[in-house]
Amino acid sequence: MEGVGAGNLRRVAGELAGRTALVTGASRGLGRVIAADLAAAGADVVGMARDPAALEAAVGSFGGPGSHSALPHDLADVDGIAARVEGLEVDVLVNAAAVMSARRSKTLDTSLDEWRDVRAVDLDAPFALVSALVPGMARRRWGRVVNLSACLGRMSGPGTAGGLAPYRVAKAGLNAMTRNLAHELALGRRGVLVDAVCPGHCRTDMGGPDAPRSVEEGADTALWLAARGSTLADPVPTGRLWEDRVEVPW
Repeated sequence: MEGVGAGNLRRVAGELAGRTALVTGASRGLGRVIAADLAAAGADVVGMARDPAALEAAVGSFGGPGSHSALPHDLADVDGIAARVEGLEVDVLVNAAAVMSARRSKTLDTSLDEWRDVRAVDLDAPFALVSALVPGMARRRWGRVVNLSACLGRMSGPGTAGGLAPYRVAKAGLNAMTRNLAHELALGRRGVLVDAVCPGHCRTDMGGPDAPRSVEEGADTALWLAARGSTLADPVPTGRLWEDRVEVPW
């Protein structure tokens, strides 16, 4: 698969130049690469993550012509999200932050505390950010919401045979929220595109060093979705689940 090279960044710069993008999980892994790519494509990037020092280091490494700022926040503090982003006008929201449940966390074995902890970051925090930021996108008639889901959250295909219950169910909920919100926003006819991405098993802290895909490969589709051109009268397909720029079944 083609990665996000200089040629691809030039092609998307026209849509992203001057836009403001907020990326969660921007201190490392997929979130960091997506945020860096958005910055290189001309967006003003706001990175959000819980570790202030790591986030400042990541944001400080971004290139591109726009501004880059760090907005530290622990997304497990869902109730504090709205106040943290108050006053921001964001055009692109990338919900990349996630936590994994314990490897042996089957539905009948996991604790209620673990269930709630995973759901808070993987589903409730994206909802809180959508609630705070997407109304402004709809008023301005331009916005992109990209939710990083997982193949483990799909209801079809491989990897749906149980286990990792809190993580799988939270990602399935994120998929459902993506589709529901896209329909509520008239599938792009209000100017806002809402989509989910399966980045695949990537070499991140969560995926491990032996994962088959690079972080750049996993990040590519998110940048593509963030930068797609569209019209109100004839919007591009949205409210979908994408993998390597191709729609896959929920």
